[in-house]
Amino acid sequence: MNDADNNWVEANQRYLMARLALVRNELSRYIARTQKDSEEGYNKDAEQNLLELTRSLPSVSALDSLCAAFDLSAFERDLLLLCAGVELDATFGRLCSSAQGDAHRPVPTFSLALAVLPDGHWSALTPAAALRRWHLIEVGAGDTLTSSQLRIDERVLHYLTGLSYLDARLHGLIELLPPPTDLPPSHRELAQRIADVLLRFRQSPAMPIINLCGGERADKWAVAAYACATVGMKLHTISAGDIPLAVPEREGLARLWEREAVLSGTSLLLNHDEADNRNAVLSFIQNVHGPMFLASREPLSLWTRSTIRLDINKPSAAEQRSLWQESLGAMAPQLNGQVERLVSQFDLGMQAIHTTSAQVLNIGSQEKEESVGLMLWDACRVQARSRLDDLAQRIDPVASWNDLVLPEMQLQSLRDIAAQVHQRTKVYEQWGFASKGTRGLGISALFAGASGTGKTMAAEVLANELRLDLYRIDLSQVVNKYIGETEKNLRRVFDAAEQGGAVLLFDEADALFGKRSEVKDSHDRYANIEISYLLQRMEAYRGLAILTTNIKSALDTAFLRRIRFSVQFPFPDAAQRARIWQSVFPASTPTDNLDVYKLARLNVAGGNIRNIALRAAFLAAHSNEAVRMTHLLYAARSEYAKLEKPLSEAESRDWI
Repeated sequence: MNDADNNWVEANQRYLMARLALVRNELSRYIARTQKDSEEGYNKDAEQNLLELTRSLPSVSALDSLCAAFDLSAFERDLLLLCAGVELDATFGRLCSSAQGDAHRPVPTFSLALAVLPDGHWSALTPAAALRRWHLIEVGAGDTLTSSQLRIDERVLHYLTGLSYLDARLHGLIELLPPPTDLPPSHRELAQRIADVLLRFRQSPAMPIINLCGGERADKWAVAAYACATVGMKLHTISAGDIPLAVPEREGLARLWEREAVLSGTSLLLNHDEADNRNAVLSFIQNVHGPMFLASREPLSLWTRSTIRLDINKPSAAEQRSLWQESLGAMAPQLNGQVERLVSQFDLGMQAIHTTSAQVLNIGSQEKEESVGLMLWDACRVQARSRLDDLAQRIDPVASWNDLVLPEMQLQSLRDIAAQVHQRTKVYEQWGFASKGTRGLGISALFAGASGTGKTMAAEVLANELRLDLYRIDLSQVVNKYIGETEKNLRRVFDAAEQGGAVLLFDEADALFGKRSEVKDSHDRYANIEISYLLQRMEAYRGLAILTTNIKSALDTAFLRRIRFSVQFPFPDAAQRARIWQSVFPASTPTDNLDVYKLARLNVAGGNIRNIALRAAFLAAHSNEAVRMTHLLYAARSEYAKLEKPLSEAESRDWI
């Protein structure tokens, strides 16, 4: 607290005590008039003191601000002061007892206020009047309303003394959002537009809801907090999931927050990303007046209040480049083009860039430039994972090119995919292909082949080569029978993946991409919409999207035309199976006289070969032996039984 604040607090408290002196005088007059007692506590200079203190106040007192905000009458103001006086001045209790002729009632009541204070009116204590509507005072137990004890709310009492804090009943629900020191230029422009709205409607009951749309929560928070700070307001946030479903609790929270917004000079940002209690949220918004932000991925329709929608997109590539350079400071020029690679691959917001830079600078200042660049890259991968981890299965890519056993044509296709991902910035941005349009810039691939032929392993190899995360999405789980739900599920996946450009592996593509049927009813029409939506997102996705299928012939040719790469994974021949057997056992696995050419007679794919090898390894380990052909024969019979096919004599001849 600075000197100016200290001066105001001291002056405000003196002003409050002067106001209390006037109410104490009214109590003393009433006692003297009705009981012919001396005017205990009477201050003949109270009015003069008040005039002098009013002139010396650095700014409006807390009492006058509260009265103006809640439109209190003079009687309501003095009734509030009567309740505050009991808490702040011991003489008020004695005067209340004396005025009511009861030594056991040192508390204010409504009947006492009507008798003592000037301009009294019954409507001041109705539930709809300001004192009770905004819970400035509470009515305690009593035989009648007029004889019940009145008590000032603790939050209001501290406010009158010049001490402001968040109401304890809001702790755990409401969180303060500190404003950033600066924003990227595009976000600063949006913040200024919001600040203009806040200023224009600050005193108006027609304040519109400001709907901030976009996928990055931190960016929406930063823009809103910056705008509020520009006009001298605070910003708090609440999750839509914390809005009570029960009507009385919800309305109570709305009143409590609205009072807090007035007392603290703050706005509320309600996070509505994928919340299920939409009706409760809309009801809460309807009951809260004053400045409010609504943060959501998609625009929300509100019928009860006007809405201003603003899309908060990620900072542009140029802004992200500047943020990286600013955050990395003197280290940025030493990274030899790594910043450009980060910007081309990861679409991060301001907070994520600052956080990542701080982490790496703390531990990487003594590392070589190449190591720092890799640390930055991997830290960005971690930043981008948070949302996608909840939507898909992350696969740790450990397979390398040496693990792939494929014909040369298929291997070259995979190398071409990796090369296009590596060089897309040069071709799209530096060579200008992106300026011709964004459609078709996504790098997509179809991996077709029987189960176990290496489709998932090939995706691992690509992710490992590109040093990117690999996420597997089971399309059979994404497809939903309810209209519109499939697109929503796909949108969540792509929106979450955009931040880090992860490799997306859509497994079981047959579940969605079968032959497109004629449109006979609404379900046929929406099934085609689902296909078109996924194709559209794949074409625009900044990363690599891979689809797998066991039956390529089941896919629509119109769909295949929009896939950039199509790689057929053939069933391995005997020579390829021998190569797979040669590499299936890790170097540390003890083996004894294994014949890979005999093993290659097993007419199974690579995935089955791995299952057989793993089962044999467990058998050998249990027997405390090296892996032998006998273990593999037993494991092969078990695998064939699982496949519901017999192990022929030709395949297992001369094994033991």
